[in-house]
Amino acid sequence: MALGTLDRSLPPFFNQGPSVYSKLVFFGALSLFLMVADARFNVTQPIRAVIATALYPVQWLAVQPVHAVQGASEYFTSLSQAQSESAEARKKLALQSLRAGQVEELMQENNRLRKLLELKEQITTPVMAAEVLYDAADSYTRKVIIDKGQAHKVDLGSPVLDESGVLGQVTRVHPLVSEVTLVVDRELAIPVLNVRTGARSVAYGDPTLGGSGMELRFMGSNADVQQGDLLTTSGVDGVYPPGLPVARVSRIEHRAESAFSKIYCVPEALTAGARHVIVVKPVTSDVALRPPVAAPVVPAKRGSAK
Repeated sequence: MALGTLDRSLPPFFNQGPSVYSKLVFFGALSLFLMVADARFNVTQPIRAVIATALYPVQWLAVQPVHAVQGASEYFTSLSQAQSESAEARKKLALQSLRAGQVEELMQENNRLRKLLELKEQITTPVMAAEVLYDAADSYTRKVIIDKGQAHKVDLGSPVLDESGVLGQVTRVHPLVSEVTLVVDRELAIPVLNVRTGARSVAYGDPTLGGSGMELRFMGSNADVQQGDLLTTSGVDGVYPPGLPVARVSRIEHRAESAFSKIYCVPEALTAGARHVIVVKPVTSDVALRPPVAAPVVPAKRGSAK
């Protein structure tokens, strides 16, 4: 039998139900009807609600791994960001603390300079501004080094003041720097005046107080000295201008075995932290020298001339 004569149609017992084209037309029309009905009358809304409710546990379980990965990523990202922000905050806090300390130091220095200028206006003798460079290397003395010397016309013995009072005296002059012996040094003595009573005495550095105090010597046991009395320069030595604050009486000890009292004083100047000072020209350098006195004429003896 030739191939062209073969019957390609299905056997009769397979021809059951409508054809494929009929099904396509039917279901297409049904779909169109359902879409129009759902758009106008929400016919399929209950069906969608039931299906969504039934599928929600499955969707929740399917989304949990994604949420876990996202949460872990956000946690590590937030942790790294928090650590970075914490480090930045600590850095800013340290910087602000440093700036606050610098501002406080500048304010104190500004106040000291203002007081130093006010003290400078009270002095009639020439003065010179200087800065303390460092303490002297000798641990058995109380001396500092300032940045002015012979090149700046600093005189030996010049008083040195800070904003609170007498700090010391120039005891050695170098070309560019000078050595200042502080008032608490045991080798330095200053004639002082008790402002309350007007009594004069001499104040020395007291080594028994660790090099930080002064002692008022040669004061009798019955001397009128009270705790808190202010001692100023008397000016009788010709070095210090009168009226400069030196020390304040802090403690008085009366001794039965001695005719003199032990009087302890606290210096008014900042002997342990002075930075800016003024060097005062000694008072004696401004006093005019006394003209030389002519030698007296001795009259000739009578009868000596021939």
